[in-house]
Amino acid sequence: MPFLIHRLSRFMRLRLRGWRLPLAVAVAVFLTSWLAMVLVEPAGGDITAPGTYWWYFLVTAATVGYGDVFPTSIGGRLVGAYVIVGGIVTLTLLFTRLSDALQSLRFRRLRGVVPLELFDHLVLLGYWPGRTERIIAELTAEGRYQVALAAWDDVPENPMPDHPAVHFVRGDLTHEDVMDRACVPAARTVVIDGRDDNETLAIAVAVVHANPDVHVVAAVRDLERAENLRYVSARVQVVQWHMPFLLTEEATDPGIAQIYSDLMRSGGRGNTYSLVVPAGFAHTTFGDCQTWFGREFGATVLALRGPDGLAVSPAWSTAVPVGATLYYVAGRRIPARELAGR
Repeated sequence: MPFLIHRLSRFMRLRLRGWRLPLAVAVAVFLTSWLAMVLVEPAGGDITAPGTYWWYFLVTAATVGYGDVFPTSIGGRLVGAYVIVGGIVTLTLLFTRLSDALQSLRFRRLRGVVPLELFDHLVLLGYWPGRTERIIAELTAEGRYQVALAAWDDVPENPMPDHPAVHFVRGDLTHEDVMDRACVPAARTVVIDGRDDNETLAIAVAVVHANPDVHVVAAVRDLERAENLRYVSARVQVVQWHMPFLLTEEATDPGIAQIYSDLMRSGGRGNTYSLVVPAGFAHTTFGDCQTWFGREFGATVLALRGPDGLAVSPAWSTAVPVGATLYYVAGRRIPARELAGR
């Protein structure tokens, strides 16, 4: 007998895999218990009626037992015990299967093979240990965006599994499948951080094909490759690879990279300058300086270096003593003589 039970259980495990096994057990217990209840309970009893027995079976198998319907004979009570055992077995199989399914889904998400469900998010294509973590920390610092991190197959699983704002996919970053799984067609910004400039160019082609209107930020080693990337799309903004802070600022606030580029380029529409506050300068607070520089020269004061060190965009009430250094953006350098006595 034990041999037959073992063979039967093995047959059921092989033939009834997945969700079918608990269903098969529940159906088998239901049918056999109903037949047994009909045989042992007095004729005409309510419990064996088709419209009643399913309810008795459900509450008994779930071990709830409301007691509104119950067997009256000893045989019926034994059948009830059988239903309880069958219900426990069914629930155990069901919860085991559910646990396995959830664990499998979590494992597949960790491995980056499950399509994401994101919208208006940031996509980061490419993974560099250490560098990518710093970039993502900046991208998610304000808590405004979810990030889809896409890496090549040599990254076996999500490198940041405990970061709630980071979702992971992996595969060929130039392939349409990765674009779809990372939800590039629904993204607001895509950041490309490839292993070299040729790869970055190939990824950009795939990104623009998936979403022609997306804001693309590409990190390159050679800024001369900017023209090649703009052949792909005029919306691609190029940033030097060794400036990851600018990569994140451009991703979250489009257009900043162009401003930095113009400020750092000699002959741009605005350059950064500095001057030392001379004796007799009439504007003694940062706010007064900001207003006066803007009105007189069309300049914007960015920072102040005084006795307490450098302060970028300090409060307007901050004192500006003689000998302090002001840093400003303007179309030309303002000679100190134009400040004296004004």
